[in-house]
Order: sequence, then structure tokens, then C-alpha cells
Amino acid sequence: MKRIFILLLIIIGLGIFFWQGIYLAKDYSLAEEKLFLVEKGDNLFLIAESLEKEDLIKNKCFFEFYVFLKGAQGRLQAGEYSLSPAMSVAEIAKKIISGDVAKIIVTIPEGFTVAQIEEKLGFKLPGENLEGFLFPDTYQFPLRVTGAEVVEKMQANFQEKTKGLEITPEIIIMASLLEKEVKTKEEKELAADILWKRLEIGMPLQVDAAPETYERLGLPEAPICNPGLESIMAAIYPESSEYWYYLSTPEGETLFSKTLEEHNIKKAEYLK
Repeated sequence: MKRIFILLLIIIGLGIFFWQGIYLAKDYSLAEEKLFLVEKGDNLFLIAESLEKEDLIKNKCFFEFYVFLKGAQGRLQAGEYSLSPAMSVAEIAKKIISGDVAKIIVTIPEGFTVAQIEEKLGFKLPGENLEGFLFPDTYQFPLRVTGAEVVEKMQANFQEKTKGLEITPEIIIMASLLEKEVKTKEEKELAADILWKRLEIGMPLQVDAAPETYERLGLPEAPICNPGLESIMAAIYPESSEYWYYLSTPEGETLFSKTLEEHNIKKAEYLK
């Protein structure tokens, strides 16, 4: 009986010891994260040893035990991870098992050009005819993301967001004009109707955001920016009206007119 009691105490003691080692962080006061690299081919024991050397965990045995317990020794993924001593072994292991690598979060506003996207990212994007087809959104990229990976993700997002829509180069060019010219959904739909009507009768578009439309008929040869979904939808589904002209006031309001005379009066009043 005494032996059983002692054995039970040992088992309980070991259980508490391993529970603390796995679920309590090495140092909660050291919350600043640092990058930890898992290279391709690194096995469980090498990763555990590196974590201990980097002072991220108390002892490599706890990491090894937890991963074995989860049966995940073959699922540890390569990459750079944001880790700190304020994280428990369980939290660190779950990150590496799931491949939750360190990321950068980048928001690309609607209407950004390829050049503006490149400036924000800090590197060039490969490929041709990208303008108009890099969908504006908030993205999470791995720390050392390549230009090709950025293009692939943004274009895949474009395809996903426009699935089921009748997308043509002309639609995206028109949407890019609307994105730069007017602000609200309603304004975009009315402006789209005006511009499509002008195209139909061979009237110059005269869009301030695309100066060439004052000098030549038709749409610009390519999109002038990367439009959002609202502008794309407005280009596809314009709001029919009797308007033929519009102008934007310095305050950002868009004024619509049915005749050139009415338009000129508004220009004289609001664009002094």
C-alpha cells in the first residue's frame, strides 16, 4: 500500500512538473517577440535544442514531450516564427505545427497604382499588364515574401472577388476611371452611365484623372489604377439617367448636369 502511495505521488509530481513545463511560459516579463527560424529538414530534436539555446523555452524535453504527445513530430513546418519567452511550450509548438509564420500586414487602398503598391512594399512587382488586376485589400504576407508571391496572391484575390461577373478589359478600365473620379457608390453608377453613353456616341470622355481622354476618343489603353469591387460593379451596372455631365467640387461633392449649359453654370459657380 505504501509503495502504491509513493508511486502515485511520483506520478502526480511528474504530471505537475510536465504540466508546468509545457503550459507555463519561461518568463512572462519577456514579452518582446523575436524571429526564430526553422529551416527545411530540421527535425524535432534540432528545433527543440534551438528553442532552448535561444532562451525561448525552459527545457527542450518539454517541447519534445508535447510534440510527441500530439503525434506531430512529422508536421513541424519550416519558416520564420515570431516567438517570445512569454509564450508557453504549447503555444510555440502549435505555431510551428500549424505553420503560423511571422507575417507583415499590408493594406492596399482602392485606387492605388502598381507604382504606389511597389512603393508601399519596398520592391518591384514582376510581370506585365498588372494595372487594374491587383485587388485592393488588406493582406498578410510572410516576412520575406517575393514580388511574384504578392502578384499571385493579389491576382487570385481579384479572381475570387469578381467570380461570376462579366469582366472585360474595358470594364476594368472604366472601373479605374470611376475609382479616381468619384467617391460614392451612387456617384460611380451615375458617372458610369455618362461615360458609357459618351463612348457610344463617339463623344470624348474628358475625364480629369486620365488627361489623354481630352485629346483622343475612347477609353484609355489600359487601367489607370487598381479599382475596388464597388467601382467594378458600377462599371458593369451603371445607373441610367438623363445626365451627360458631372464635375467634382473642391469639397469632394459630385454635381451632375443634363446639358452643357447647366454644366458650365455649375463650373462657373463651384470652380471659381
